[in-house]
Formats: sequence, C-alpha cells, structure tokens
Amino acid sequence: MRRLSGLAMDLGPLRESRDFRLLYAGFLGALIGTLMTGVAVAVQVYDLTGSSLHIGLVSLARALPMVAGVLVGGVLADRMDRRTLMIVTRLPLTLAAGALAANALAPEPQLWLIYAATATTGLLAGLGGPAMLAAVPALAGTGRLAAAGALLSGSTQLAALIGPAAGGALIAGPGLAACYAVDAAGFLVFTAALLFVRPLPVPAGGGASGKGVRRAFGSLADGLRFVRRHRLVLGLLLVDAAAMVFTMPQALYPALADERFGGGAAVVGLLYAAPACGALVGAATSGWTARAGGHALIGAVLLWGAALTGFGAGSWLPLALVLLALAGFGDLISETLRSALLQHGTPDELRGRVSGLWMAQATVSPALGNTAVGFLAELTGAGAAVTIGGLVCVGATVAVAVAFPSLRRARLGSAPADGDVREETPTDGGAREETPTDGGARAKAPADGGARAKAPADGGARAKAPAPEPNSGAGASS
Repeated sequence: MRRLSGLAMDLGPLRESRDFRLLYAGFLGALIGTLMTGVAVAVQVYDLTGSSLHIGLVSLARALPMVAGVLVGGVLADRMDRRTLMIVTRLPLTLAAGALAANALAPEPQLWLIYAATATTGLLAGLGGPAMLAAVPALAGTGRLAAAGALLSGSTQLAALIGPAAGGALIAGPGLAACYAVDAAGFLVFTAALLFVRPLPVPAGGGASGKGVRRAFGSLADGLRFVRRHRLVLGLLLVDAAAMVFTMPQALYPALADERFGGGAAVVGLLYAAPACGALVGAATSGWTARAGGHALIGAVLLWGAALTGFGAGSWLPLALVLLALAGFGDLISETLRSALLQHGTPDELRGRVSGLWMAQATVSPALGNTAVGFLAELTGAGAAVTIGGLVCVGATVAVAVAFPSLRRARLGSAPADGDVREETPTDGGAREETPTDGGARAKAPADGGARAKAPADGGARAKAPAPEPNSGAGASS
C-alpha cells in the first residue's frame, strides 16, 4: 500500500502553498478558455473563407509573435517583478478575447480582426509565459519542482480534453461569441487570482543589468551563453528537440484513419484523445518523479519514440490506441522531468531567460515536426513516416544521452553523491563554470560585472538539492 501511495500524484504544492493554488487554478481556467477559443477561431475562419490554408495561417500568426514574445519575456522576467509581469500581460488578453466576441456578433465579421487579435494574443502570452515558469520554484518550493510540473502538465492534458469539447458545445448552442466571452472571463479571473499572489521581486543579480535595447540583447545573450556552457541544461533542450522535431504524428491522423484504420471522423477523434488519456494516467501516477532524474527522463523519451514507431507500423486500431496512450504517458513524464531539472539546474536570476529559450524551442519544434512528418509522408506514406520519425527519435535520444553524461546522472530529490565529478567549461575571462553532473548542486555562471551568480532558491538563498519529499513546461502560453 505504501508503494502504491508513492506512485500517486503529489498534491503537496497545492496543499502547502496558497500562492501556487491561485496560480494553478487561474492557469487551468484560462487554458480551458484558450483551447475553446482555438476551436472557435478555426470554425469561424473556415466559415468566412472556406479555406484550410487560412486556418494554418492564423496558427502561424499566433506562433511567430509568441516566439518573439517568449524571448523578450524571458529577459523581462529576470529584470522585474514576475507577478507584475504576469498581470500586465494577462489582463490585455481579456480585451483581445472581448474583441473576438464583438467581431463574432457583428453583422459582417472581419477576418483581419481575427488575425490581429490572434497575433496580439500570441505576443502577450509569450511575454508572460517565462515569468510563470520562472515563478514556479518560488511559489511551489524548490523541493516540489517535479510535483508542480506534473500538476501543471496534467492540467494541460485535462484542459485539452475539456476545452475543445466545451468549445464545440458552445459553438453549436449559444454561438461563437459565447465561446470568446468565456475565454475573456477566464483571463479576467486569472488576473484577479494573480493579484492575491505575493510579489515576486527581481532576483538577486537580475536587476543590475542596465537599461536599453542593447543591454536587453546582451542580457538575452547571457542566457544563451549559460545554456551553451551548462551541459545539463543544453542536454535537456536537445533531448526535448529530439522528441518533438522527429515525431509529431498529429498532422497524419486523418490520413491514417482513412487509409489504415478504415474509419472517419470518429476514429480521428480517438487518435487525438488516446495520447491525452495516457498523459492523464502519467500525471495521476507521477509521485515517483520527485525521486527520479536523468535515466527516467531518457527512458520516457525512448518510450515516446518506441511507441510511435509501433503505432506507425500497426494496422489494428485497439493496439494503435494503446501505443498512442503509452506515447502520451512517456511524453507527460519526460515533460515533467525536463521542466523540473531545467528549473533545478538554473540560477534564479537566469530562470526567466532560460525559460524563454525553452519555450521558444518548444513552440518551434512541434511546428517543424509536423512539417517534417508531413513532407516525409508525401514520400513514404503516412504510416512509414511515423515509424521513421519514431526510429530517428530513439536514435537521437540515445546520441544525446551518450554525449551528455551530466544528463544521465542528473537527479531530483537527493544531494550529489560522493565522488560525483563536475564538468568544467571555461567561461569568458578565464573563469570556470562548474556544472554538477547530478543536476542538483548549484550552477555558477558569470553575472554582469564579472561577479559569479549563485543559484538562489526561494528568496535568494543558494539553491540546494531538494529534500527527499519534494517544471514546469506545461502550456504556459495561456
């Protein structure tokens, strides 16, 4: 019984931190509204244009500003109060959703306004996203990073099941405007919840980086240098790219449902739902991740790639759904561990910029993955494209694991073991950066002015390995 209780999702961050409860509740509500709006925008754009191309272009109109937003937002998250940044970027999202609602009620809805509102939403979501990710260690506690990551990742999957279904029901009933109005209300509630979260002032060393555009670019470059020289963090970003760039089969579900499984829209819906179901199971049984680390992360990514390899090769629908559920399970566990190890291995004064870089990569990689698998499907067929992508994912993950020993040895929930060897890489000016091989000890990177930046935990104290009790990459775009 005790062993089973250790598998259950750790609700500690929700029980112990009022501020994290507020953030979690607001995030979940806003994300459901965002996904409802995604369905509404697709339906409305198709009604106005009759073109699937315009639906894709609207998605692009959101993604490109979001990438720019997360890069700038990462710099801002290390230079100002993170709670304030979340508030000032979330409140205008209410106005954008309201504009979509008013446009839907107009006698002649305007396509350009949908594009403009969608681009504005992407930019604002990107600007505030890194602040939310960087705030998680302070709100949930550095000892609860894996638990907080699992909660946020699980809420993303829950919203993915609820949001589109609720959006479709509202569109079929009250109409598009009601869908947008619910989204506006969700952002308003999220903003109100953030008002009751304690302030999250500029991290030590984060506000002394000067002013101006040139200094801001230099500040972003500091984050890039940290990622390049910190072997654990670089390995985490690369293994994330390996999982996303080569294996994104969603674009092929309609073709596979028609050609291989002999079904229509109902089968497509099952294919989309199966990974989310597996991910929810992963979230519900994620308690063990607080004591896991690099080996579990690598195993989860390998499970994702191997399951999709089998999915692409099979033709029996029940087995295909099981394999997709296993892929979703692996994806949830890998996302939880990636985000927890990333936050754990990054100094607080750099968490905003590193979170921004991770979010930019997480936005671009799936788009590249869907494009690559679609192109490959034209050459080999849909099933073969998924299988090839899965095999490439497995090979790339093994290559990253071999090239980055610190990724394999990274561990949450324990102090560095005796005899751990630190990987040292020279930094500018001859100083040396010390990168722990287990992901738990502090990382040192040069701060502005040449001083060393120590990885502070909550409130600015130096970060230590989490206690055994103790990420968050879950959809911070809402």
